[in-house]
Amino acid sequence: MIEHDHTHGKEQFKPNTTVAAVVHHDGKFLLVEERENGKTVFNQPAGHLEANENLETAVKRELTEETGLSLSPHYISGIYYFHRPEFGLYFLRFSFVFEASECFSTSPQDADIVACHWLTLEEIKAKKAQLRSSMVLDCIHDYLAGQKVPLSTIKSNL
Repeated sequence: MIEHDHTHGKEQFKPNTTVAAVVHHDGKFLLVEERENGKTVFNQPAGHLEANENLETAVKRELTEETGLSLSPHYISGIYYFHRPEFGLYFLRFSFVFEASECFSTSPQDADIVACHWLTLEEIKAKKAQLRSSMVLDCIHDYLAGQKVPLSTIKSNL
């Protein structure tokens, strides 16, 4: 019988793993307007990876919950490591790209989502002070720069 060391990993640093959906159609990006700590902020449809969920499943779930859309991602445009000192939190964000065939109508299922908006880059830049984090623009800039990581590079045993 093999004994397992249940203390292994207890002292390891574990950042919050999140996924984000860069949804694009014809020069417009889909952002959600949401409530965070009493403020209204703008973000890509995004959220935390849940237990027993792989990254692609997580981003599809978050997109559906926050926008009502059921789409599949085409590729990853970036991986981000981000610190929010005001909350003492660290995030590891995987940004997935969805090339939409139209600016679909949305129907958020998450009560924290106030509305969904299709916005141009200039309109998003104009809301810079209201963006949930700098990663919102970072993800868009990396998408526009043509960064493409195939989905096949993500391996999972789930």
